Amino acid sequence: MEHWQLQEAKNRFSEIVNKALQEGPQVVTRRGKKTVVILSVEQYQRLVKPTVNIVDFFQKSPLRDVDLDLTRKKDSSREVNV
Repeated sequence: MEHWQLQEAKNRFSEIVNKALQEGPQVVTRRGKKTVVILSVEQYQRLVKPTVNIVDFFQKSPLRDVDLDLTRKKDSSREVNV
């Protein structure tokens, strides 16, 4: 990954975006510290994509066989003073 100082990144933003698309993530530093990474949308989506779909997640849950009581109580509602 190439590193860019913030001021240089501001001045050459288009170039950095092109490099991120062609070569991969670009690191921007501020005061000598790594601050942000510029990367393509495709790379970002791979990072945030869930590794397991929701159905598989629940099927593999250790609580899968727990018997839950989902019946609704028939009690009357409480009075509210307005």
